[in-house]
Amino acid sequence: MTLQALRVSPDVQLRNLGWDWMLGKDTLPYLTNEVLTITPSEADAYAEAANELFEMFVAAGQHVIDTNRFAELGIPTNLIDLIKLSWDDDRHIHLYGRFDLAGGIDGQPIKLIEFNADTATCLPETAVVQYAHLKANGLDEGQQFNAVFETLTGQFEELLAVNPDLQPTLLLSAMREVPEDDANVALIGEAASEAGFETEFDFIDSVEFSAEEGIFWLNSKTSEFEKLDFWFKLVPWESMAEEEPDLIEILTEIVRKRLAVILNPAYTLLFQSKYILKILWELYPNHPLLLEADTKPLTGKACVEKVLFGREGANVRILNADGSERTAADGDYGDYPKIYQEYVQFPQDAAGHTYQAGVFYAGEACGLGFRRGGLIIDNTAGFVGHLVQ
Repeated sequence: MTLQALRVSPDVQLRNLGWDWMLGKDTLPYLTNEVLTITPSEADAYAEAANELFEMFVAAGQHVIDTNRFAELGIPTNLIDLIKLSWDDDRHIHLYGRFDLAGGIDGQPIKLIEFNADTATCLPETAVVQYAHLKANGLDEGQQFNAVFETLTGQFEELLAVNPDLQPTLLLSAMREVPEDDANVALIGEAASEAGFETEFDFIDSVEFSAEEGIFWLNSKTSEFEKLDFWFKLVPWESMAEEEPDLIEILTEIVRKRLAVILNPAYTLLFQSKYILKILWELYPNHPLLLEADTKPLTGKACVEKVLFGREGANVRILNADGSERTAADGDYGDYPKIYQEYVQFPQDAAGHTYQAGVFYAGEACGLGFRRGGLIIDNTAGFVGHLVQ
């Protein structure tokens, strides 16, 4: 593993790019002052892995629908109709997601850890900050596997092309008091604007929904509600289903009546559920990109206990081959059912830090970044850019 020090921060470059909003105290504190050097063949392998894995996830999603295995995945029953509606209509494009992968460097094989298909973050760091970091240090910013912004823009252009009956108006929503989410939403809004959308932002608790008319935003300048035909929400589908069942009923009717397109579509919850790891192992046993997964600890193998819906390493336990606990992380998702995935060691540097690759997928694999942390990659992990040479 080769790390290269970068002494100059990307702040000036970000301002020159017009990305001043990326400079808030909550968006950059965990950027490391190093980049990980990888080879062109390693970068290609990450891209090929993500492209192949997405096709496998689509097949697994179709299997779940065909065999009615929603309950096993922990899918709330009030979301099933909306999932089917969005799955059966190709106009409901999966906008983007992030594959978390082990291996890929130092000769270690690439293995799927999970797919953050619904509300993936780390977009600004991957798409903009690591690019600006290279530029600030006089390096060739083209020497990265990083076309996230351009590819995301292309996804929005495709959305317009396949939905000509809708107006190119997009409302972007996140939850209040989560600055990291605001930065991710801002980048998505920039890509949408580049593609030709008129964009507005409002926190989800201020958005108005009508099963008969659609989705509305209050224009503070005119004090009037305006209808928007596309809605992006950086809010987990399972949280909405559990906490706002009436809203799910309304959104189902909105989609059924073609009043709006919602991003990411409800069917992405099939990919987000960790139970899909077990489905994948059933469909593709011993596939070189997969790790064994089951609903009970794996006999005679070290494994990782995960909750079906958890984020940022919360409620993860690593178990030794004899079933004893090696380490664990607390969290707020402990009430969800568990899944067990074969343990694999992440690449490690001389200081003992582990590295998990994140490959963004937006219709195709489009960008790479690394999280650096301990045995469990959690919300304390740092972000490490990369250099392809």
